Amino acid sequence: MARISNGVITLLNLLTLILSIGAIGFALLFYVKIGSPCEASLRMPLLVVGGALMGVSMAGLLGACCRVSFFMWIYLITLFLLIFGLVIFTVFAIVVTNKGIGNVVSSETGMAINNHKLGDYSWWMQNYVINGEKWDRIKSCLVDMRLCAATNTVDQVVGKEFEDFYKPKISPIQSGCCKPPSYCGMQMQNSTSWNMPEKGPAVTEPDCKIWSNEQTELCFNCESCKMAALDNVRREWNILAIANTCLLISLTIIYSIGCCALRNNQAYGYTKYRNYYA
Repeated sequence: MARISNGVITLLNLLTLILSIGAIGFALLFYVKIGSPCEASLRMPLLVVGGALMGVSMAGLLGACCRVSFFMWIYLITLFLLIFGLVIFTVFAIVVTNKGIGNVVSSETGMAINNHKLGDYSWWMQNYVINGEKWDRIKSCLVDMRLCAATNTVDQVVGKEFEDFYKPKISPIQSGCCKPPSYCGMQMQNSTSWNMPEKGPAVTEPDCKIWSNEQTELCFNCESCKMAALDNVRREWNILAIANTCLLISLTIIYSIGCCALRNNQAYGYTKYRNYYA
């Protein structure tokens, strides 16, 4: 009678093998297709993840389906290392994203907006996201994905008043990167074009001078944009930490089933050789 644990491990590794082929296929597609810098940055991670997943899947299939204990040992050791790595990464993600969540203050129009400060985020997040060259790559991706294009439709549904800009729903990162900060007191012409008052900005903040009506510049170099990006990364990493916890539970169950499959392989080998010598 076929062992249930071996069958479960075989089925799971067939599924992961299919996923690995898909990941490698997408990576090769990005190499063939001349894409944006954002797409190019996905090539190597997809290729590495796909290749590693394929190797682990093949080891699991050979170990469970063909009852080869050597490959099952490789599969279990790899799973153990993966579980250990996920535990470390999950703890790290919680630590580096838990320092602050931004402060909520009132703008001149009386509306609540997020006022982010560098001190609200860990040193690692600041260095990883808004460090010179890294921010240039992120900025090019934001421009390439036409982040601010969605705000162009605002002109069709609202007037020219500053507070009316907030009536349509825009994301925090669009608010931080696609318009100047409200405290600058700039006059809105349309969703991505603002004029400086003749008397100058209302406050002497760097972001008020950095703003440009050039569609490739806007407020992408503003501190408000960088803080919105940090806040977005923090939220995504918090979600990732929750997903990793669920994945850890699943991998632990699979690891336990794999241990049962290994014992079945060893028992099968012992019975086969005992019958042979008999």
